[in-house]
Amino acid sequence: MGPETEHAVILFDGVCNLCEKTVQFVIGNDHSGHFRFASLQSSVAQELLSNAGYEHDALSSVLLLTGGKLYRKSRAALQICRRLDGAWPALYYLFAWVPTGMADTIYDYIGNRRYRWFGQKDQCWIPTPELTARFIDVPHEKRSSQ
Repeated sequence: MGPETEHAVILFDGVCNLCEKTVQFVIGNDHSGHFRFASLQSSVAQELLSNAGYEHDALSSVLLLTGGKLYRKSRAALQICRRLDGAWPALYYLFAWVPTGMADTIYDYIGNRRYRWFGQKDQCWIPTPELTARFIDVPHEKRSSQ
């Protein structure tokens, strides 16, 4: 059986401090539980990406799988903002008109420096017991025992 995909899935670099903080931010602004998460280093993420036909270096950006579509970099970030609670969807409407190439250049500038500016961990972030249900790459044994 393949990974669960009935929700939008955010794939993120599990050892990146900026990425971890971004996931925590999304969780805090996604009260309806629309998003699920998996680290790009996980076998679940690799299976999802393979099923989506994505063959590039996945660790280079945040990816969003939703409605059978894969979004990368700035487009993934905008689509995530679009689905958050509060005023965050306004960012989508403010910046969706920016050409992808230009927006991805800014995204890449930050992304290429994220470890230097924000640091990284030796291993992937492990969510708290309260959050494990939102992570599709956490083994089921850990979900039920926590």
